[in-house]
This record gives sequence, structure tokens and C-alpha cells, in this order.
Amino acid sequence: MSDEDVLDAVRALAPALRERAPGTEALRKVPEESIKELAGTGFFRLLQPRSHGGRAAHPGLFYAAVKEIAKACGSTGWVSSVVGVHPWHVALYDPRAQQEVWGADQDARICSSYAPTGKVTPVTGGFTLSGRWHFSSGCDHADWALLGGLVTDAEGRPVDMRTFLVPRSQYAVDEVWDTVGLRGSGSNDITAEEVFVPEHRALSFGPVTALSVPGHALNPEPVYRLPYASVFTTTISTPLVGIAEGAYEDHLTATRTRLRVSYGQQVAEDPFAQVRIARAASDIDASWLQLQRNIADLYALAERGEPLPVTLRTRVRRDQVLATERCVAAVDLLMENAGGSAQRTGPHPLQRAWRDVHTGRGHAANDPERALVLFGQGALGLDIQDTML
Repeated sequence: MSDEDVLDAVRALAPALRERAPGTEALRKVPEESIKELAGTGFFRLLQPRSHGGRAAHPGLFYAAVKEIAKACGSTGWVSSVVGVHPWHVALYDPRAQQEVWGADQDARICSSYAPTGKVTPVTGGFTLSGRWHFSSGCDHADWALLGGLVTDAEGRPVDMRTFLVPRSQYAVDEVWDTVGLRGSGSNDITAEEVFVPEHRALSFGPVTALSVPGHALNPEPVYRLPYASVFTTTISTPLVGIAEGAYEDHLTATRTRLRVSYGQQVAEDPFAQVRIARAASDIDASWLQLQRNIADLYALAERGEPLPVTLRTRVRRDQVLATERCVAAVDLLMENAGGSAQRTGPHPLQRAWRDVHTGRGHAANDPERALVLFGQGALGLDIQDTML
């Protein structure tokens, strides 16, 4: 089975995911059946290292698969993207940590909550964690969690930020996720109390940002030489592109036969409706084309072992946040064009997409001003200091 075969299998599964979308939303998490079927396509192995049964695939193919899933069901696409990228992060860890995750089960899945909301206490041989971490998408389907935390000195001042890898037996899931959009993502809270995490399962952001991590000794593939910020922010924007593309296709289907009673005409014959469709289509295309180009450029440099310039990293962040912005605007245009029926409560696919993209826009990775200022600083030759590059 090739990497392209995985993408084909995901496309073949998409109709079933689409049919389950209303039920996924009502359940407030992705059904176990969908996760099992996605695992059967090989999707969750795309970014998993070859040393542990994965494919270490080109990230562009991973994102293409995410887009197909999100077109069918926004919540399933969001969870697939987030859970699917975590094997990439674990591949950067000390080989001992990777063995603990995948040694007994190469299908083990990982969720995350990177915001450092818990308490971290350094102890002999590692750290203890206590607290609550929010918005862990897909955590009901995970065997491990990546939890962010600040390490402080004796005076309580932050000196390091790390991501702690914790097994499911040592944390609890609190089902608090009940939102307007991405309702099926199951982005619940994780709680832990005095959990010991050994040093080899606590990866600092410093080495990750510097592209010099323990996992490189085990996993030499170029995909693991990409910047964390580029990989993870694209992971957040890609499902929104997929949601917008699915909304666009649904809107075209509905509009071809819709009658606007007020004007006594087919909506398809309305030139203003046609213009809105054209604008939405262009925004969605532009978003996807830029995301694809940037990831391809990063990967090509990593394949050749060349440095990844700051100019490219800032461009990735610029286009990533604008992709989100464009896709939200595109779905807004489609909703404006859809009439009153799309506003009714119920399983209307365009309304669900509209709610989903607006909820996804709220993710920290999608803050446009914070990302765009980095590009502007670089373009003007100023020094850039930011961990999300």
C-alpha cells in the first residue's frame, strides 16, 4: 500500500463520514466507528516514523487527506488533523519515549493540550504534573496525551516550556465540550494529579525550535526536520479549508435548483449570486494553493538538508492565518447567498460548516495579527523573536 493508496482510501471513506456528520455533532465526539475506519485506511500512520511502523510521508499528502475528511465532516476532519499530526511530534522525542508509546501497540494514538495551564514541579529524574488542560480534541480516542507546562526556577520565574508525554492511565478526561461549532470534535478537558513524568518524556521547545531533537537519531526522514510552528499551524488551518470546500460544493448543489420566491427566479440565474460564488471559490482556492506551496517548499529544503530560512517560515505563518481568514469569509458569503432555509435549526450542512469554521477560527494558531506582524518585521529587515516560527 503506497501513500497515495492511503489518500484514495480516505476519499472512498468520505461518503460514510459525511452521512455520519449530523450524528457526530449530536454525539459531541467522533464515533468510534469513524476512528476505526480511518485507522484502517492507514491515515494515522502517515506522519508516524518508519521506526515504529509508520510511513513518514510527505506532509503535503497528509494535509490533502485531512482536507478530504473535513469536506465530509468538519469535526472529524479537525480531530483527524490534530490526532494525526501528533505522531510527528512524538517522533522528535527521546527514543525511549517513542518505544513506550508504540513498542507494544503501533496503533497507539495521542491527543494534546499544549497551553501551559497545569502546574509543573521538577523532581529527581523528571517532573510532576497537576492541573487541568483544556480543548484536547479527540482525547476520547487517545492512549497518550501531550500536555504543555512551564518549568520555573526557585523564585517561580519561567525558565523553560516543555511538552510532557503522559499515558492514559495517569490522567482523566472531563467531558465539558458543548459548543456552537465543531461540536463533534470532543475537545474535552484533561485533568491530572501529581503525575510523575520522567525526563525523557518531557521535551523542551528550545531544541524543537532549533530543529535539534533527540528523536533525529532514530528518525532521519526529512519530514521530522520541519519547524513545529509550520507543521502545527498548517494542521489547524487545513481542516478549515476542507470545511469551506465542502460547504462550497453543498451550496452549488442546492443553488442549482433553488427558487428565490421574492423575485420569482431561479437563484442560479441571479448574477449577484454568481459573483458571490466566484469570490468564495477564489478564496478557497487561494488558501489551499498557498498552503500546499509552502509545505512543499519546506519539505524540498529538508530533503536536501538545507537550512529553512526565516523568510519562508514567516511566509508559512502569513499564508496559514490568511487561509483561515479567507475560508471563514468564503463560507460567510455562501451563507449570505443561501437564504432563510440555511438559518433553521437542524442538520443543514452549510449552517454546520458556517458554525464549524467560526469555531475553528478561534484557535490560538489562527490569530492573524500575531502572525502577520512577524512577516512584516521580516520583510522590513527587523529582528524577529517568536517561538511560533
